[in-house]
Amino acid sequence: MSAERKLPTFDELPPFRDFTGCAWEVWGKDDQLGTVNLLTEDVVKEASKEIKTGKATGLNWPINFPAKPAFHRQPPSHKVIFMKEFGAVQDDILHINTQSGTQWDGLKHFGLCHHGLFYQGTPASFFKSGDIQITSPTDVDPDLIKYGIHNWAQHGICGRGVLIDLVKYYEETLGKLPYDPVTAHGIPLADILACAKKQGVTFRKADILILRAGFMKRYNSATEEERNAIGEREDAFAGIEQTEDVKRFLWDNHFAAVASDQPALERWPPPEGVTHLHSTLLGMWGMPIGEFFDLEALSKHCAETGRYTFFFSSWPLNVLGGVASPPNAAVRKLSKLVPNHCN
Repeated sequence: MSAERKLPTFDELPPFRDFTGCAWEVWGKDDQLGTVNLLTEDVVKEASKEIKTGKATGLNWPINFPAKPAFHRQPPSHKVIFMKEFGAVQDDILHINTQSGTQWDGLKHFGLCHHGLFYQGTPASFFKSGDIQITSPTDVDPDLIKYGIHNWAQHGICGRGVLIDLVKYYEETLGKLPYDPVTAHGIPLADILACAKKQGVTFRKADILILRAGFMKRYNSATEEERNAIGEREDAFAGIEQTEDVKRFLWDNHFAAVASDQPALERWPPPEGVTHLHSTLLGMWGMPIGEFFDLEALSKHCAETGRYTFFFSSWPLNVLGGVASPPNAAVRKLSKLVPNHCN
């Protein structure tokens, strides 16, 4: 797809049953990339201009955390094997649910639940579940791996990233967060826009939007007992609202992906009678959803430099037909902003 192609606005997208803004076939009926199509070679080349100092900051929480994942998912398991017959050789074995920690939600993860459909209107019954065995790299059933995370892994999720540091914004304007990140609180679009304005951020087509809403800071400062309780109780988390205005904002800015430090990106659970934003982002648009991103070091560096844009690079695991993946994400930053003393 050409970077110059004009995309329909949110209001120009057709509805699908009780959903607004259906983007199926915007990139063709055989598309398996979704909004990652926006990350063209020209977009990546332009985004590389964000790199001046070369300083890198990782956004991946250690894969060991959280020890008790949300949504009753399997805890990570790491086993080190010493091969004594060789004297000084070790292997290790890692078992994870790909969505227990820092992650990209892929196109096979979440669809239009009450319709039983995934991206492009694909019925849930189309996909095979259970043990997936692929033995030959030259003889792979395309239906078996359709919409798999490998599509993003082989393309890369690289471009200009934008941090919206809501934690810093709230602390500076209100003195504290107006919510607990581990409660069901909807973050309004007005606050996101006000934060962007305060930071001096102007969005561009194909940006990767990253929201710091406070979970990681809250978790790091909690006691072990509190952390365990978060994983054991009924799931409730702060996140962006599921309003039509939020959908319009995300689509009309044509973000390539959206991520946050929260476990679910959107307010969880949604208000009664409101459909999940996951259904729109993944099921209707094919937009990657990042969760549990560790934004603490990035937030500090952005505050120190006065820059909230950067070159973002992410290469998910190349798992054929995979549902989700750790992002292997990092950013490289601009040099320090020169203060403007003019009034």
